[in-house]
Amino acid sequence: MPPHAFTPRPVELAPYACHESRSRGRRHPEPPPAGHRGEYQRDRDRIVHSTAFRRLVYKTQVFVNHEGDLYRTRLTHSLEVAQIARSVCGALGLNESLCEAICLAHDLGHTPFGHAGQDALNECMRDYGGFEHNLQSLRVVDELEERYAEFAGLNLTFECREGILKHCSLKNAATLGDVGERFIRRQQPSLEAQLANVADEIAYNNHDVDDGLRAGLVTTKELRTVALFARHHDVVEARYPGISERRLIHEVVRRMINEVVNDLIDTTRGRLAAALPTDVEAVRAGGAALVGFSDRIAADHLEAKRFLRERVYRHFRVVRMTTKAQRVVRELFNSYFGDIRLLPDEHREAARRLEERDGIDGRARAVADYIAGMTDRYAILEHSRLYDPRVP
Repeated sequence: MPPHAFTPRPVELAPYACHESRSRGRRHPEPPPAGHRGEYQRDRDRIVHSTAFRRLVYKTQVFVNHEGDLYRTRLTHSLEVAQIARSVCGALGLNESLCEAICLAHDLGHTPFGHAGQDALNECMRDYGGFEHNLQSLRVVDELEERYAEFAGLNLTFECREGILKHCSLKNAATLGDVGERFIRRQQPSLEAQLANVADEIAYNNHDVDDGLRAGLVTTKELRTVALFARHHDVVEARYPGISERRLIHEVVRRMINEVVNDLIDTTRGRLAAALPTDVEAVRAGGAALVGFSDRIAADHLEAKRFLRERVYRHFRVVRMTTKAQRVVRELFNSYFGDIRLLPDEHREAARRLEERDGIDGRARAVADYIAGMTDRYAILEHSRLYDPRVP
């Protein structure tokens, strides 16, 4: 064996996990990856090297990028989702590489300014097919990334693309081919896809608590009305008297995540033992998701989610910023849609090409693609270029 050669540790996958040997493959057939990489590792690597992934570092989670350096962004959120999911994969015998790839890609199509930007762009696209960030994430990996000579997009495996598309209307599903079939047939996705979805909820519920406290939008006293937070806050405060506020918060959030992740593992194990799926197709044919929380933790998580919605996401400081952000998105869309000469060359050509193919809906889609790909700060700069005569 040559110096520094690496032999990966074999991972024992459960029968119900996604096995590469039974993958439905890629839209464009390719030779298998060389060396020690597997197909799902190739997916993950392509996602990490994509332009859309790098842009996530400057896209809002809750707080607009310029509001502070320590708040979560779409990139740090995606990494945290992947880390949670990887821990659960190991405990349940699921395919870690696939689940990690799904987690890292799930927000690639998100607009600048978080959900406020998505809502504004969906409103602009109401008469032209609408806008939804899950569909846009799939569009990014299937069509919009330009890195390879032989195909558009990243040419990911079916299983990864299936996981990226968490939600979909029947109307849209009918246009999506293989990944749309499960919505039409009312089937479940793979366990890795189900886990990525739940890990997303765990990450934003717990880490938005941290960011909300850091921003001063809520206090620990207010959060003690939330059962999940109160349980761990009281334990930490009693065990570590005199601990600093910052360390107390980190310790509480860490323990909150640990509790819900352990519950997720135990509950999912119980559901798997009851359902006894023999393979991933049996998982897909099941009538309900198998990955999930116990009733108690599900209720606790819902309570925390409602608290964050009322006290953080609807806080007047957040609403002020999201209102300004939505205005930026609407005005960008109206300007570009009204006169595609304002678009940079490649996006102007895309607008012309899509309009020739799909009519006015195509023009709108090209404009939405351009805006959805923007970072927070680039959208603000572009808005200034269009509306402020002092900005070149």
